[in-house]
Amino acid sequence: MFHHSPIGELRIRANKTEICSTEFINQPGWANHSPKQSSNLHLKSIIRALNLYFAGKLSTFKTPTAAKGTPFLEIVWSELQKLFAGSTIHYGTIAERIGNLKASREVGLPNNRDPLHILVPCHRVVGKSGSLIGYASELWREEWLIKHEVALT
Repeated sequence: MFHHSPIGELRIRANKTEICSTEFINQPGWANHSPKQSSNLHLKSIIRALNLYFAGKLSTFKTPTAAKGTPFLEIVWSELQKLFAGSTIHYGTIAERIGNLKASREVGLPNNRDPLHILVPCHRVVGKSGSLIGYASELWREEWLIKHEVALT
């Protein structure tokens, strides 16, 4: 399913029990793709939640998700879901929280491979100086999402 958002088209995939991925579509030709209706209850739920999020009326998501990866990826994704909307954290702090002080560079990999953009808030991870240093869905989106969430708090 596709969903129009203020910062681009999202492709959302789900199985019968969980949301599997939400990813921004950057390829030419996707911009005018029409969203389709779905009978999947999880897709309907996440569309409602995303509409509320982008309208500034929701800051956390309760829809079940299925982010699957290596144990390290899943540990980092789990830690990211503990972050409050409007807050940011740097890679070293995530490494510290997962019990591996030397893994600050490695923490970037789960952020890059995050299959659940917005739902697993990898956009809240910034450089140690607070600067935006990398976001798989483009830095301008990361900046927009952070500003949007600050306004929600």
